[in-house]
Amino acid sequence: MRKLTAGLFYSVDGVVESPNLWQFDSFDDELGAGMEQMMARVETGLLGRVGYEQWAGYWPGAAADADFGAFINPLQKFVASRTLSGELEWQNSRLMDAPLEEFVATLKNGDGGEIAVFASISLTRQLLFAGLLDSLMLMVHPVVAGSGRRLFEDGDPVRRLELQDSQRTSKGNMILSYGVRP
Repeated sequence: MRKLTAGLFYSVDGVVESPNLWQFDSFDDELGAGMEQMMARVETGLLGRVGYEQWAGYWPGAAADADFGAFINPLQKFVASRTLSGELEWQNSRLMDAPLEEFVATLKNGDGGEIAVFASISLTRQLLFAGLLDSLMLMVHPVVAGSGRRLFEDGDPVRRLELQDSQRTSKGNMILSYGVRP
């Protein structure tokens, strides 16, 4: 069975939306190394429509030597969307052809390396609370973002996580890797 993981940049006050607005001054080599380790395991990416449209508008034209661009452009990508249709333009991208939970369960039961959720708070939440997410990595930056969408909301069901690894980086980030209990 393939493992499904999600990783999010996370402020101390729980904001995960638009990390480009608050993480730039604390991104360090250790955080980059952690992301590279994750990328080495991933063979398939999942995106929501908004994340797909943002990334498809940027990464195909990013410098060829950009590490993340070299990783994400050729990667097999599946997009969950109720509004997109037809063929997707970004290399190796296609729409999910079944409801999200059914599609991901089938994908996990297939052959291949790790599957990762990218650029989608909604997909991460849906897959976590559906019991399909195996691992959640939170890269906590030493900042109070103040506003923005949070990963967890009032009224969310209880979901047990198990800390599997933690690392403090030189700029005070915490990389917290959690296993998701069934």
